[in-house]
Amino acid sequence: MLLGKILLKFGLSIAAIMPFHSISNATLSAAASSDWTAKGRETGLPIPRFVSLKTTRARMRIGPAFEYAVKWLYQASGLPLEITEEYGNWRQVRDCDGVSGWMHQSLLSSNRTAIVGPWLKQMTALRIQARENSFVKAKLEPRVRVQILSCTLSWCNVAITEDHISGFIEKSALWGVYPQEVVN
Repeated sequence: MLLGKILLKFGLSIAAIMPFHSISNATLSAAASSDWTAKGRETGLPIPRFVSLKTTRARMRIGPAFEYAVKWLYQASGLPLEITEEYGNWRQVRDCDGVSGWMHQSLLSSNRTAIVGPWLKQMTALRIQARENSFVKAKLEPRVRVQILSCTLSWCNVAITEDHISGFIEKSALWGVYPQEVVN
């Protein structure tokens, strides 16, 4: 049984040129209120949608081509990102801090991940079952990265593969899955 903190080493590892941004719950609910009818002009997949970073080093650019300047350098494989637009082989993405820019599609994966809400002030319970009164297996700090195994309307079954631990987190405590989304 792992109780206590799972430290930020499993959260975000970002080398940045830009200042750190904060995100509000209003920003989170904007994409979540989407009616899921918008489709990407290149893939036909829903816009917005969540994906994850495929590589350990990825450059976010200010425009959709390699000739554009690098805005941000990410160094965290599995980092959740939200695709907000498509242009050829490029995807406009936004991170949990609201930083937006363009990444080549080859840097992105459909594997679903999330992070414990950066807006949270306290640690979040990882529970044995998807119930509020279920035993707490661990407490996770904000920004800890998790793999999404499945989600209902209220709970997500997640795993932290580095620690070989899994359990359930209330969906409202995660960035990387929409409130009305069910993940199988």
